[in-house]
Amino acid sequence: MMSILNIIHWNIDPVIFEIGSFGLRYYALCFLAAFVVSYILMLKIFKREGKTQELLDQLSIYIFLGTLIGARLGHCLFYEFDYYIQHPLEMILPFRMVNGSFELTGFQGLASHGGAIGILIALWLFSRKTKTDFMWITDRLIIVVPLAGAFVRLGNFFNSEIIGLETKMPWGVVFEKVDMTPRHPAQLYEAIAYILLFIVLWSMYQKNNKSKPGYLFGIFLVLLFGARFVLEFFKENQEAFEESMKFNMGQLLSIPFMLVGLYLIFRKEKEQKK
Repeated sequence: MMSILNIIHWNIDPVIFEIGSFGLRYYALCFLAAFVVSYILMLKIFKREGKTQELLDQLSIYIFLGTLIGARLGHCLFYEFDYYIQHPLEMILPFRMVNGSFELTGFQGLASHGGAIGILIALWLFSRKTKTDFMWITDRLIIVVPLAGAFVRLGNFFNSEIIGLETKMPWGVVFEKVDMTPRHPAQLYEAIAYILLFIVLWSMYQKNNKSKPGYLFGIFLVLLFGARFVLEFFKENQEAFEESMKFNMGQLLSIPFMLVGLYLIFRKEKEQKK
């Protein structure tokens, strides 16, 4: 017998309220919550290791810009290159011209892999600017990144986007803004996986915050992008060109991150000193 959970219909308006052309969306609140919670946890880490809040404030600016710019450019270049190569200004501007007038669109396309690349570039720039060891700050920041990712996927759930494949499982969700078919709540699968990863990394750090440089970063890369690779099998492809691919774009982009993670975990002591 089909469980009552299977009749859950999701049709919430992603916009909380609108004033003129401006609308506050649940996704924006989740994105904001991701940074606020991450900041609070990073402050605990910084205080534990004798770093100043001023240094964390500088880091937060770098991370915010790196995440936003990287995620936006990642979506435009990885998923909709053909469109944005003809409309390059729309990559960086939250509006477009329609029939001679401006239409506020916001940044509706963001790619997590692009965000990851943006964060790494931001960390590299930050480490050079502040003379902070790159691996030290990376090993600490990645502890909170999965939790931030969970908030973002919750925002995707509110938006009824990045939906799962059709399912007969008792926890299937009908995203009415898409169709009337029960589907895997893939956004929630990913959010749960990220929360579990946060718990693992936080526990490892609390037990031993003096592990070899890059070790926690390697664990993070292997587990997060490994989970992403597996969970992509439960998702609908985001773009039409992925239909003919054995592995979709999200999976292909995850492989290099996992390989780097394995290298960081198993590299020898001499390489670490270099």
